Amino acid sequence: MTVMNPESELALFIYGPLAVLGIFVFQRVIFPGPHTYPNIPAIGPSSPLLYYYGAVKFLFKGNAMVEEGYRKYKGSAFKVPELFNWHVVVSGHKLIEELRKAGDDELNFDEATAETDHTLGPNIHRDNYHVSIIRSRLTRSLGILFPDMRDELVASFDDALPLSDEWQKTSAYAAVMQVIARTSNRIFVGLPVCRDPDYISLNVHFATSVMIGSTMLRFFPKFLRPVAAFFITNVSQSVTKALKHLDSTIMERLRMEQQYGSDWQGKPNDLLTWLMEEARGDEKEVRELVLRILTLNFASIHTSSMSMTHAVYHLAANPSYAEAMRKEADKAIREHGWTKDALEEMPHIDSFLRESHRYNGLGCTTMARKAMKDFTFSDGTFIRKGGIVSVVERPLHHDPEHYEDPETFNPWRFVELRKDAVGKDGVGDDMKVPRFGVVSTSAEYVTFGHGRHACPGRFFAANELKTMVAHLVLTYDIKMEKEGSIPDPR
Repeated sequence: MTVMNPESELALFIYGPLAVLGIFVFQRVIFPGPHTYPNIPAIGPSSPLLYYYGAVKFLFKGNAMVEEGYRKYKGSAFKVPELFNWHVVVSGHKLIEELRKAGDDELNFDEATAETDHTLGPNIHRDNYHVSIIRSRLTRSLGILFPDMRDELVASFDDALPLSDEWQKTSAYAAVMQVIARTSNRIFVGLPVCRDPDYISLNVHFATSVMIGSTMLRFFPKFLRPVAAFFITNVSQSVTKALKHLDSTIMERLRMEQQYGSDWQGKPNDLLTWLMEEARGDEKEVRELVLRILTLNFASIHTSSMSMTHAVYHLAANPSYAEAMRKEADKAIREHGWTKDALEEMPHIDSFLRESHRYNGLGCTTMARKAMKDFTFSDGTFIRKGGIVSVVERPLHHDPEHYEDPETFNPWRFVELRKDAVGKDGVGDDMKVPRFGVVSTSAEYVTFGHGRHACPGRFFAANELKTMVAHLVLTYDIKMEKEGSIPDPR
């Protein structure tokens, strides 16, 4: 065996990636590829030699580059560089609606997701039966499941943020992740697993590692990503660890079904049960069911934790917001108890969360689609088969054409819009104007996407977040450690 000296190892570490990058630059110069879109304006350098500089910049300055594109080409299309292809971004009501209405045989949501995420394995994208379960059974069961969700939320808050007569310093993001992970898993897998610290820690770290892994894989060409994912991500190890927590639960449920039939007494009404009922073929294997639970945890924990943390920052920076939400929550709970119906009577909390989504966003683009065949928008924007196109997000939400004084966080913005809409829509109750609710989507509000591929779990997430805010304002006083501005979401 030959052992390299330190100088050789350092040279390989430095020059190896540069050599690979040089090969790709050479390849781009000689073979520019089918998705260069010469007729679509570029943000960043478009020459083959400087393209990769722009692509690396986009990894770190994506928000600023998309905002520049929106400012220059609002209402039309522009392109931003990714490491191995241009990514087309469209804006404006007309083009967003055209993307929304395009058939799956034209612009496909699932294929766009599979294109950019090799961390979870092909089965998650090939057979996404969990989506229909979330869209139908979970959404329909929110009222029935609310007591369990509320019970776990209170218990997890007590553990993450114990009450005290003195001010206590805590990390908002860490506390929020703990509460959301436990509360979500009360509905996903039930007691006692949802309170196991090791299981919760596993899911929290899995959500983080998937995001990191997905970002790292963007440095590899598409044909290498499945191989690279094996070395970069820890999905297989995470599934093995999760099996230790869920294997006995799944096997016991299978035993009860075999012994007493499909409707055995005491059968849990949770997501794991629904997955076991709907899975077919290999998906009925215990390991595949566990991977599906981890995947749903990733989707739930990451986005909801980001959303709730932003909301907590706004509330802590402006404690006066709490009073209006506290009064309406107290009134709704006295009339309806802690129920889903009570949440429907909390328009200020709903508006506060929607405004936080609008102001902060979850990314610079959304609604990604892969062209399954050549596609042309009405303005002539041409997307070649195999290309990726998406919709601008944050700049759209900060456009004064759509939102008055958009750079100001106005927690009651959508309460006021609901009241303005009363009468115009032929209704006499501002609670019956659904288009300004936190879960409603439009071509001007795309946090959850828009159309038939809008986030199917947004109704569950909204119930969870609204309950968290109501509990927070009724139970705690919060403020920033250092009074002043909150962290810039960009």
